[in-house]
Amino acid sequence: MEYLLDPEILLDQVINGLTIGGIYALIALGYTLVYGILFMINFAHGEIFMFGSFGGFVALTYLVNTGFAKNHLVLAIVITFISGMIVSSILGALLERIAYRPLRRAPRLAPLISAIGASIFLQNLMMLIIKARMQIYPDVIPEKYIEAGPVTISLFQIFIIICSIVLMVGLYLFIQKTKMGKAMRAVAEDKDAAALMGIDVDRVIMITFVIGSALAAAAGVMVGMYYTQINHMMGFIPGIKAFTAAVLGGIGNVVGAMLGGYFLGMAEALGVLVMPAEYKDVIAFSLLVLVLIFRPRGILGEVVSERA
Repeated sequence: MEYLLDPEILLDQVINGLTIGGIYALIALGYTLVYGILFMINFAHGEIFMFGSFGGFVALTYLVNTGFAKNHLVLAIVITFISGMIVSSILGALLERIAYRPLRRAPRLAPLISAIGASIFLQNLMMLIIKARMQIYPDVIPEKYIEAGPVTISLFQIFIIICSIVLMVGLYLFIQKTKMGKAMRAVAEDKDAAALMGIDVDRVIMITFVIGSALAAAAGVMVGMYYTQINHMMGFIPGIKAFTAAVLGGIGNVVGAMLGGYFLGMAEALGVLVMPAEYKDVIAFSLLVLVLIFRPRGILGEVVSERA
């Protein structure tokens, strides 16, 4: 408990919470976007996050080996993110077309089983590709720290926090201000009415999967570059925690998913000050259980149609 009274340690953990919270929030947005439109949980989303991380890994490894990253670091990082996002976007579109669209009119249990099956398939596919070996992300961002009063923050933490916020603000503006964003909100409200108004519902749903997958891929690349080690199972725990964050904020609520991600990240970071770090998963899932019991609609509540 004495750590809570140390402002330096407390502020360091707040920075850690904002860092991991931003990653949870980006992944959670994929869950909440899909649920808001299809009323289903895409339990293969963690594997989309994992494939995005590997897509970025392949691109960055190539750029480092060819010497491009050494001479054009910023461009190399941008290419890494774009590569991961392209891989995950294609995968998300394929999942929607093959695993979910044929079951759109089926009982809700059918797409749920399909999602779990897709998750297991993608895990094993990547395991075969990498032969179940841990992969190491190239170290391209220098490990530099900035002293801001009692706080010590690394450049990479600043990078993750800023990128996460920029992506989330960009998504919010896209949904609120663009024609496609309005179409997504219309489809979420009533698919049949949206179709009668001339909206291509299948196209809107596909784009929703693509956007959610791209955000998860960005988080995957950040995780790979931050923690350096990736494997075929890396999507499971972050995926479940991001789902927890989406539920905390209010599944189907975009702002709620962002808030839930940061809330969960802060809870984990500050929780280790009063209990062993091994219990951070207990904190996350205890929050999920408590929210489901006492406030099942989440902190901000669901923003979805009453019609399933």
